[in-house]
Amino acid sequence: MTHEPVRLTALRDGDISVAEVLAAVADPSAGGHALFVGTVRDHDGGREVAKLVYSAHPTATERLRDVAIEVAGMPGVVAVAGLHRLGELEIGDTTVVLAVSAGHRAAAFDACRAFIDTLKQRVPVWKEQVFADGTSEWVDHA
Repeated sequence: MTHEPVRLTALRDGDISVAEVLAAVADPSAGGHALFVGTVRDHDGGREVAKLVYSAHPTATERLRDVAIEVAGMPGVVAVAGLHRLGELEIGDTTVVLAVSAGHRAAAFDACRAFIDTLKQRVPVWKEQVFADGTSEWVDHA
């Protein structure tokens, strides 16, 4: 078992695993684990969504790690891990999995929320939303 607080951060073209992310933050000193799983939904703004396409700036992996390091420094946090998917995703596919372990549940919940909110603000991952009518739009991450 590693004592490094940032256990896993990556952007991947293939499927991402909730089990892998949760396993990465497992630690005998943690009494609480919080998990965020983002998925592709079938609608947005009253329009039917067909799929999403994610792309990223070359610095995105480094920025994701920077955010994870920041979250790992929050009070009570034991470990953090996060994966974000790239490429073409269908309805129901997992887009992002983030997990935080902490000494207690409140710290885990607070840090996990900070992780996703800060990721959306700072990590240059872009989403093209393709609608059922064939049109598409780029969506602001925030």
